[in-house]
Amino acid sequence: MHLIDREFTARPFYGSRRMTAILRNDGHLVNRKRIQRLMRLMGLEAIYPRPKTSSGHPEHKIYPYLLRGVLIERVDQVWSTDITYIPMQKGFMYLVAVIDWFSRYVLSWTLSNTLDVGFCLDALDTALAQSKPEIFNTDQGSQFTSPRFTGKLEGEGIAVSMDGRGRALDNVFVERLWRSLKYEDIYIKEYQDVLELIQGITDWFRFYNTERPHQALDYQTPDSIYRSRSFGIN
Repeated sequence: MHLIDREFTARPFYGSRRMTAILRNDGHLVNRKRIQRLMRLMGLEAIYPRPKTSSGHPEHKIYPYLLRGVLIERVDQVWSTDITYIPMQKGFMYLVAVIDWFSRYVLSWTLSNTLDVGFCLDALDTALAQSKPEIFNTDQGSQFTSPRFTGKLEGEGIAVSMDGRGRALDNVFVERLWRSLKYEDIYIKEYQDVLELIQGITDWFRFYNTERPHQALDYQTPDSIYRSRSFGIN
């Protein structure tokens, strides 16, 4: 699963057939049926150009995408969230994070060993304890279309926006966050257990928010932009 995650992070257009071929060429004795099973468990689907760690629920309301053509020009204008698979030496976890689009600031994150909506709500509550956005964007996964999740947002007077099917760029800032996290920390450290993982992710997000300069932010940090609320992007 760790090898699959590395390949998929680098090449998210790989389906089970090509993934099987790549792993076989590297000397691993795998068949396509096994790769399909593992990719489903990990929430990876190459129909989408990004990890599909959540699938839709037929009875949940789907909201329209509200951000097409919208200029993102201030802090707390748009937040978004997503889930990704996190490998460890033994086992794996799922990670959800809430990010402010304008500043790229990570407001909250939570780990879970299941894809239940509960850990997504925990991350949302932590973020809302700090501030609240005008618009909150998600994918169409069952965690985010759950009435418990959307009801929390609407109860706060927040407009709900959802990615269109197959539109990877609709939530691109979170996808870039996952790629940076995995290449700069997860794949390098190869954490042994959950306690190590929690400490490692805590340290990396602190680095990401307060020390890591972003070219798109004129080499300022997300924290400095989010806290000052004074940066402009033309």
